[in-house]
Amino acid sequence: MKTDKQKILINPKGTEAVYSAMQFSQAVRSGDTVWISGQVGMDDKWQIGKGIEAQARLAFQNLQNIIREAGGSLDDIVELTTFHKSMAGFKDFSKVKSEFFSKDYPAWTAVGVTELVLPDLLVEIRATAIIGSGKKKGE
Repeated sequence: MKTDKQKILINPKGTEAVYSAMQFSQAVRSGDTVWISGQVGMDDKWQIGKGIEAQARLAFQNLQNIIREAGGSLDDIVELTTFHKSMAGFKDFSKVKSEFFSKDYPAWTAVGVTELVLPDLLVEIRATAIIGSGKKKGE
């Protein structure tokens, strides 16, 4: 993958419909920086998870797939912003987050919102990553 300052669109296989219908890329990479669009608790068949834990897990899995497609890993994420339809499920969300980030945590801002793009969605996660900034294997 080219890593100069050129803008590279990241749209993993299975996300073509989102790119076409909603007119946005899953992520954009320029140099070593990757800006990842908000990921939600929906699988590749457009099925929404039941409850905050299921949606959070799907959203983090989607985030992980996109960062891998961009040439990195979750360890390269330097910032997360999460949008929550209800802060009542924050503890359950945080439990799932710890499955994906167990140390060397990124900066994180959690925001309560009244709506997301679909009525049944409970959380959306966006991120910024710097490829190569995370721990190297064996460290």
